[in-house]
Amino acid sequence: MNDLPSFRSDITVELVKHSASDTDVLWAARVSTAGEQSLEEVGKDPERSKGLINFLMRDRHGSPFEHNSMTFLVSAPIFVFREFHRHRVGWSYNEESGRYRELKPVFYVPGEDRNLVQEGRPGKYRFVPGTAGQRSLVRKVLEESYLRSYEAYQEMLAAGVAREVARAALPVGLFSSMYATCNARSLMHFLGLRTQDERAKVPSFPQREIELVGRRMEEEWARLMPLTHAAFNANGRVAP
Repeated sequence: MNDLPSFRSDITVELVKHSASDTDVLWAARVSTAGEQSLEEVGKDPERSKGLINFLMRDRHGSPFEHNSMTFLVSAPIFVFREFHRHRVGWSYNEESGRYRELKPVFYVPGEDRNLVQEGRPGKYRFVPGTAGQRSLVRKVLEESYLRSYEAYQEMLAAGVAREVARAALPVGLFSSMYATCNARSLMHFLGLRTQDERAKVPSFPQREIELVGRRMEEEWARLMPLTHAAFNANGRVAP
């Protein structure tokens, strides 16, 4: 092996760049009644028009929330990205490629705070922590499986097999990285489905790992667009 395998439970999200503020919502909305004069909103304090933002959110006038952009760098297991890529409208993705680079042996193992056992039936199930024995078993089996699969990957590469073929031996617990770009409207739709929150009108039951991604994106978005974020929460966390 060229690299020593490592195991981690943390998922990272970094805001790389953005063009996003509450003001973007206001000039986009006011063009319908003010035309070119809507540009005056660019230099004004958006706090004075937070009622308009709440109205747009409440009555689901969604297009004014699309005139902004946020780009995130996400590092997470491949299985998270397979769920993430179901969100297509208003999102752009570029992910690390196993065709063009040798993939590093960094693998996901659940942390101590990750519930392991599912109880109940679909629609009414819940997750519980599980026993110390189950937690030890999960770590042992996953680490052994990851090591075997990466050894097989390296064996094929050493024999001259193309990266795009050899990568078939690797598991979905392998860490990957991607850039994900969205606007506030598409992010709100994502958060409505991929986070749990008592303020949500429609309950959601996301997988824990993708919820961690959503929470970290939401923290950055709330900092950039606090009035829009507040209106989202006040109106049931439903995307307009």
